[in-house]
Amino acid sequence: MSKRNAALLLLSLSGCGHPSGVMMPVTLSTSDAPTAKVEMLVATTREPSGDSATLFSGERSPKPHLTQVSVSLPPKRQAGTVQWPKSLPPNPATDFAVTQVQQISTVAEGRAWFKQHVNGGHALVFIHGFNNKYEDSVFRLAQIVHDSGMQATPVLFTWPSRAEITAYQYDKESTNYSRTALEQALRTLAADPNVKDITVMAHSMGTWLAMESLRQMGIRDGRVDPKIHNVILASPDIDIQVFAKQFVEMGEPRPKFTIFVSQDDKALAVSSFITGRVSRLGAINPAEEPYRSKLEKAGITAIDLTKVDTADSLSHGKFAESPAIVQLIGQRLMKGQTLTDSNVTLGQGITAVVGGTVTSIGNVAATAVAAPANLVEQPLVGRGKPRPPEETLDGDLKPQVLTQ
Repeated sequence: MSKRNAALLLLSLSGCGHPSGVMMPVTLSTSDAPTAKVEMLVATTREPSGDSATLFSGERSPKPHLTQVSVSLPPKRQAGTVQWPKSLPPNPATDFAVTQVQQISTVAEGRAWFKQHVNGGHALVFIHGFNNKYEDSVFRLAQIVHDSGMQATPVLFTWPSRAEITAYQYDKESTNYSRTALEQALRTLAADPNVKDITVMAHSMGTWLAMESLRQMGIRDGRVDPKIHNVILASPDIDIQVFAKQFVEMGEPRPKFTIFVSQDDKALAVSSFITGRVSRLGAINPAEEPYRSKLEKAGITAIDLTKVDTADSLSHGKFAESPAIVQLIGQRLMKGQTLTDSNVTLGQGITAVVGGTVTSIGNVAATAVAAPANLVEQPLVGRGKPRPPEETLDGDLKPQVLTQ
């Protein structure tokens, strides 16, 4: 990729195209058409903005904050879309609108909220990606929860992003700043007796934060908390070699991993250029060697969305913007189910290889295989104690760096 092409892609990434300050709650009228509602718990390491219309800024807070947010979704909308208001205040009949905001001060209050909103004991923790305002992640999670039909209690973890295309490095450091807070949030959630299982779903740069927090948990305890059953990484903006180390160092047994990749992801192409032309995990072709034959043993399912069409010109948010894929997340992956059942169908089909078995889903010739992770490092067991040298993995699983 040339510097000129990278600059053009950076320009296309910028500009949110919607008014700022949508977090001020609006009152629903009884005369309005019925709207859908999504209620979520939001944990953040962002600094409070001091403005009730934005709530939190892109700066870093020395302590995490917890807020309950309710979002109204308009009755007529296309699945996979977020309908931002063209002007303020938003019109609930046509726009996404915040209807309630309540600050939560203690863990006990958070658990009380979860108990009131428990949905089968399933919790979804969503971590957004690069270039997101607080409100961006709130509305995106509301869209995913509603369109997927998932039976789970939504929890958003939003980290300090300045939502500026030139602030890539600041955002990346903000994920590092937030990894212990996310780990603690996951531990607190897992300790809640009302929580039966947790799915962690992260997008783009947020996948780095998710992997780092799970890795920290694994190093401290020898494994990830057993209530964390599923981890879904969408368009992961992670160096392939680094992902290999993170995956192994979180210990065993691990959660079930599912990764959404796309070779036409333009945002990850820019990230690869910025980071020294090192391939990002979310842009690989999982049908190619060495992934197919050497790495599927890790038990990670990769779903290739390259041939799935959405309105996203960057091809970076397909997991949320494709109605078929977001429903797959809610109806199967959230429940830890495989994709090999004969009754799985999608309007936009994919072909999946799960645990080495090729399965057609629908009728579009995309391809996916398991485990794009290069397992060269040994897991850490116990309280940060490495395995003895004789227990290392075979040398033919050394990671490779792919150039764009």
